[in-house]
Amino acid sequence: MASENTFGGITSFLRRRYTKDLSEADIAITGIPFDQAVTNRPGTRLGPRAIREASSLQSHDAPYGWDINPMLDCNVVDYGDLAFDYANIANFPAALQGHIAGILATGTASITLGGDHYITFPILRAYAAKYGPLSLLQFDAHTDTWADDDMGRVDHGTMFYKAVKEGLIDPKRSVQVGIRTSNSDTLGVNIIDAREVHLIGPQATATKIKAILGDYQTYLTFDIDCLDPAFAPGTGTPVWGGLSSAQASIILRDLAGINMVGGDVVEVSPPFDTGGATAIAGAHVAHELLCLWAWNERKKSK
Repeated sequence: MASENTFGGITSFLRRRYTKDLSEADIAITGIPFDQAVTNRPGTRLGPRAIREASSLQSHDAPYGWDINPMLDCNVVDYGDLAFDYANIANFPAALQGHIAGILATGTASITLGGDHYITFPILRAYAAKYGPLSLLQFDAHTDTWADDDMGRVDHGTMFYKAVKEGLIDPKRSVQVGIRTSNSDTLGVNIIDAREVHLIGPQATATKIKAILGDYQTYLTFDIDCLDPAFAPGTGTPVWGGLSSAQASIILRDLAGINMVGGDVVEVSPPFDTGGATAIAGAHVAHELLCLWAWNERKKSK
């Protein structure tokens, strides 16, 4: 029987089985179509759908540059999107935290498709409830650690300040990559800014990241605006001077072996992505996160 064409069929991530049954799943792809926390251009609520559609452009072959294939080695499913009341923003953080906690409770990990970057905060709450304080590996143009002691505010630029203050992440063993905006208080988080990446190169960058993370349990969040607008124009707050797609791909692949327990890709905004390049980049990042997670699982099983 012929296999379904990549350009046909239902749009699930990488054409994985769409299911709400996680009893046999290893890792679940889930979408969070939320963009009510943005400071500039909205539109990332459409990101999960666009990333899924862009993922269908990737071939059925094993991922290039890896000696693993998560599609064969793991049971990867598409869990669909969080259902929430878009008009009741105050209830959203708890709804998202519960959504991810429900996935984790089955022994399944998650890769989340955003959505604006605020979504990582409730996700971190769910992960920290299971694993304790985490290392955060953040690819971003912005630190998102601007001071904000109002825990009720929903803002995609202050949530990692709150995550540090709440004890969800340990700043000493966390690292932010690609930063190129000013914030005087880093809260002790290690920063490898975009200029340093350009100067030392992607391989040295990956080595430096791994030295900081060690074997600590790590949550990886990738804001697509870490990439330069030439490679990812479809995002809410683009900043010039960012990483190239090639640099990001080398760094992610050279991070194989980190103790990654979950991750997300956020801030893909289709209304500003006229050629679809940003969604394509987001789909590739999510695939690399799957590979990093699967590599870690194989390491733990040896």
